[in-house]
Amino acid sequence: MEEVIRRSANYEAGVWDNDYIQSLASPYTGEKYVREAEKLKGLVRILIHQTEQELDQLHLIDNVTRLGVSGHFKDQIAKMLDKMYEAQEWLEEDLHFTSLKFRLLRQHGYHVPQEVFCSLMDEEGNFKVSLCEDVRGLVSLYEASYLSMEGENIMDLAKDFSLNHLAQTLEQITEPRLKEQVRHALEVPLHWRLHKLEARWFIQAYENTSEANLTLVELAKLDYNMVQATYQQELKLLSSWYKETGLPEKLGFVRYRLAECFLWAMGFIPEPHLGYSREIMSKVAVMITIIDDIYDVYGTLEELQLFTHTIERWDINSLDSLPEYMKICFLALFNSVNELAYHILREQGFNVISNMRNLWAELWRAYYLEAAWFNSGYVPTTDEYLNTAWISISGPLLLFYGYFTTNPINKKELKSLEQYPGIIRRPATVLRLADDLATSSDEMKRGDVPKSIQCYMKETGCSEEDARKHIKQLIDTTLTRMNKEILMENPIKNFGQTAMNLGRISLCMYQHGDHYGHPHSETKKNLVSLVVQPIPMP
Repeated sequence: MEEVIRRSANYEAGVWDNDYIQSLASPYTGEKYVREAEKLKGLVRILIHQTEQELDQLHLIDNVTRLGVSGHFKDQIAKMLDKMYEAQEWLEEDLHFTSLKFRLLRQHGYHVPQEVFCSLMDEEGNFKVSLCEDVRGLVSLYEASYLSMEGENIMDLAKDFSLNHLAQTLEQITEPRLKEQVRHALEVPLHWRLHKLEARWFIQAYENTSEANLTLVELAKLDYNMVQATYQQELKLLSSWYKETGLPEKLGFVRYRLAECFLWAMGFIPEPHLGYSREIMSKVAVMITIIDDIYDVYGTLEELQLFTHTIERWDINSLDSLPEYMKICFLALFNSVNELAYHILREQGFNVISNMRNLWAELWRAYYLEAAWFNSGYVPTTDEYLNTAWISISGPLLLFYGYFTTNPINKKELKSLEQYPGIIRRPATVLRLADDLATSSDEMKRGDVPKSIQCYMKETGCSEEDARKHIKQLIDTTLTRMNKEILMENPIKNFGQTAMNLGRISLCMYQHGDHYGHPHSETKKNLVSLVVQPIPMP
């Protein structure tokens, strides 16, 4: 029998093995800390109640949100913002106030017109030159500009104006805290940062300011450490599960990425009470990684064709036609889908098994098409590539799993999601394009299907640098559309932030390169911050 020659991607080892994960421990568990947190929450509620000036209220809402504890005060924050929105009073000449109020209202889905900035513009329709001196106001304007929607010319001007002036003045700022604030803002805008990682950074930045409220700081630190203890327990259980499946031993050619999959789940669904959803999302990410490696690297085209037919039929009786490694993979997936479907049927009376089967089959078909392109040397057009690639990156699958595990399922909503509206398509596109920017060079070196960058270069004859600029522009446009179609239109209550979070974790994971394929720099640092190292407390 002829020996099959298989490719290897020479993947780096994962960040942590099971032994290390099981050794993790946190002191921040138990009733003592729950009581302490409740006491601090009570004091913050009093603080919210006593804050009457609108600018002070805006600062308080912003601080509570960035410190990562706004979830405890949703009703109080909504009441304050409702009142502000109804009053619609603006300090016309105050750049910081106008920008902060605009950003916070839009963040919470209020329809504030871009024209609130007109009072800060000159007769030619440009922002007044005198505003350049106000660094704090420029940072606020910069952050607000990322809440824009497509076609909002004033917000486009706001972004260019604030970005250019902040970049020019960065080196001239002598006050260290202000300089760090500007540097941090220019690296990634607040609106697209991962909330839990931002909380860790902001706790330290806020604590060292003269206006810091120590009760808020104490609550933020304690809450962060308690949530970290929850995450730690979840990861330990997942690591035990993964070891018991035997998949790492049986499928030695795939990436071992359990901790990294859990980081995706934490970024996507960070809320402490949604542990079951994080568990499912982590398991799904593990399965996606395995299947992706089979299609991308290990399987032959003939095997992949059989594999794709098996998922389309969803028939365990057809397993005999598959090689051993594919049998194990398919059965692991089959069992996990049935397990979740049973859970949803038991809890909600909804049978989602056909929905999940269709999603997995669609993903495998997209994988197979890309494998066929690679094997034949075909380079698709950019549009042809993207029409498949936003699915092959697993975006729709992840978002549906997110919907199934965080929301009470609603028949009408489910029907609308199946049409792949913006709330599905846009975050999936950001995930694909961010992945392409980061992984493209590595994947081309080892031999892989051309990504959006190569497709665009072949189509237009442009340089790689120009192609990358084009893809970045596509990401920016897609993020702006997410603001309108998800944040402002809010098509599915309680699911919008989850969908937005897929965009956030994608940008985080691929910001400085492929931190999934090469997890030992930023990914490791983020995991240590979120799962291992508590914030020191007095």
